[in-house]
Amino acid sequence: MNHFKKTLLLSCLISGTCLMADDEPENTLVVTSDYRASDLEDTTTSVTLFTEETLKQAAEQHMEEVINLIPNLNWAGGSSRPRYFQIRGIGERSQYEGAPNPSVAMIIDDIDFSSMGMMANLFDVSQLEVLRGPQSARYGANAIAGMINVRTRDPQAENELNSQFILGDYDTLGTAVSVSGALSDDDSVLGLVSIDRYENNGFRNNTYLGRDDTNGRDELTLRAKVHWSLSDQDTLKFTLLHSDLDNGYDAWALDNTYTTLTDKPGKDSQESQAFAGRYEHTGENVDWLFITTHAAIDAIHSFDGDWGNPEYWGIYGPYDFTSDTDRERDTSTQEIRVLSKPVSANQSMDWVVGLYRQTLEENNDIIELYNGGVYRTLESTYDADTLALYGQVRWQLSEETNLSVSLRRERRESTYTDSNPLSFNPTDTMTGGDISLTHKLSDELTAWASIARGYKAGGFNLSLSVPDALREYQPEYLWNYEAGLRGSSANGQVRWSASIFEMAREDVQISTSTQLDPNDPLTFVFLVDNAAEGTNRGLEAALEVVLAQDWSLDASLGYLDTSIDSLKGGDQALVGREQAHAPGYMATLALNYHDDQGWFGRLELNAKDEFFYSNSHQQKAPSSEIVNLKFGYQEANWSAYLWTRNVTDEPYTVRGFFFANEPPNWEDKRYTRLGDPRHIGVTLRYQY
Repeated sequence: MNHFKKTLLLSCLISGTCLMADDEPENTLVVTSDYRASDLEDTTTSVTLFTEETLKQAAEQHMEEVINLIPNLNWAGGSSRPRYFQIRGIGERSQYEGAPNPSVAMIIDDIDFSSMGMMANLFDVSQLEVLRGPQSARYGANAIAGMINVRTRDPQAENELNSQFILGDYDTLGTAVSVSGALSDDDSVLGLVSIDRYENNGFRNNTYLGRDDTNGRDELTLRAKVHWSLSDQDTLKFTLLHSDLDNGYDAWALDNTYTTLTDKPGKDSQESQAFAGRYEHTGENVDWLFITTHAAIDAIHSFDGDWGNPEYWGIYGPYDFTSDTDRERDTSTQEIRVLSKPVSANQSMDWVVGLYRQTLEENNDIIELYNGGVYRTLESTYDADTLALYGQVRWQLSEETNLSVSLRRERRESTYTDSNPLSFNPTDTMTGGDISLTHKLSDELTAWASIARGYKAGGFNLSLSVPDALREYQPEYLWNYEAGLRGSSANGQVRWSASIFEMAREDVQISTSTQLDPNDPLTFVFLVDNAAEGTNRGLEAALEVVLAQDWSLDASLGYLDTSIDSLKGGDQALVGREQAHAPGYMATLALNYHDDQGWFGRLELNAKDEFFYSNSHQQKAPSSEIVNLKFGYQEANWSAYLWTRNVTDEPYTVRGFFFANEPPNWEDKRYTRLGDPRHIGVTLRYQY
């Protein structure tokens, strides 16, 4: 997209308030990710919020389908489902070994699934929130770039049934059902049970094995919720989650197509057992909140590293390489939060204070085989104990103006040992926070500004070939300066937001890779180093407009300008270059139709700029334009519609490497993973 097109789209977003029609205002949107739930209009951060109805309009099964609708949110496609995210150019692209150290937090029903969020299916999701910019004051070291918060439906007193059936090409079959209602005669105990099963062959054709399912998805999610009202002041809420994603992994081809040649396809599976409990007490002067969670995750990531077979390599053989990583992670959290009564006519100040603890244990078992023998094994254990104290104070300076100050002090003690043997015992003490100001310019227009300091813990590199000087890396910090406007029309037919931001990063953790021996692909190693400084700046805008009685328009734009300002060491050619997985723009334009007879449709265009795959080479993903389409019919209790994703069958890539993997010359070559091709199906929904 050239500068003229970008300017034109931004102008449409900002000037869209001229497109209005008469109707009733929409319901207030509430953000649940902060210390206390607050109206979207009062939130002092850049946030995208999808309600259940919006998700049904824009997606069918998984959060992957709405990522392109969120400004400046990208993901690295090195897994069968999105697991590694980048917000405003900051975030991991993989974890092959070592300590988990995410930059984007992912919370599902209070449970921390950061860098393990593959199970983010959308059935029975009531709200999806994406907060951009550092959320360290609220969520600590795992949220230096932002956070993704998923809330599923709560049980209701009235009996409810919600069901979904999906049928599509590429052997796509999805069935889901949930039931909810009162479990006691006085409605004091409410329950919900949900089951979701989804299958798909994975959009690949393995011609060597004669199979089309080596990259397939076989996903099961079970969820149960119980809400127990002990009294008018006390409530217990429980969530149980079982997720089994038994997915294949055969996504890479030597010629960068959908046709693979591997003789030993891999797996990208994740089985999760999780629990969350909340105790809420409403007191006369203060409220209390206790949250405890536990998640046990067993994830297997394996792949055929030569991407070929004995017949393919022929006279250059034998060349056979496989890698298998079995990752077991247990995460437990406890949080105590005390909240004063919110600002009111009789109270010009409110406050929150809380104590948070997380214990995390991760065991990795890695085995790599080369030409029938064991090339490398690694067994490792990582333990981390995090303790944080946080607080927030808000003042109502006037009827139109509020000031908020938040602070968080966090200490992480960790231990790492492996069979190499290597051992580390780092301790990081980090401080973050934010100060923000909101001012209502009118009933329909709010301005806000904030300064936030985010942080991320340090870590270590494990490859025995890494020089001692690069063995450990330090925590990263950043300052985020941001200002924005949120507005709506008096009749609620236009809702819009726009913000600008600049991040000054210190001791930037740069993820790179290198091949130590140009003639040996098995010497390809990943490492993290601290750059001296980096800058991430840009803007984000969103617009919702009712064009006429049956027509509405959604639009969003993210513009991003990143740079690596200086390096303490390493490849100085990176200085001045854009950061990896940071597209210069992301834009969405969607036209919706819904008439009184029940017919509805949606035409959606997603555009994304080119971006560097990595900080270790100069290869880029090309820009892309994806078109999605759906139309159908809806009654009060059921709906049926036909959908097509990637209508034009646009070839686009979601991950890329540049290294030597083909004998006999072992020349560096770009290898890319393609995103999903055109995908057609039907969805039926019934509820009462």
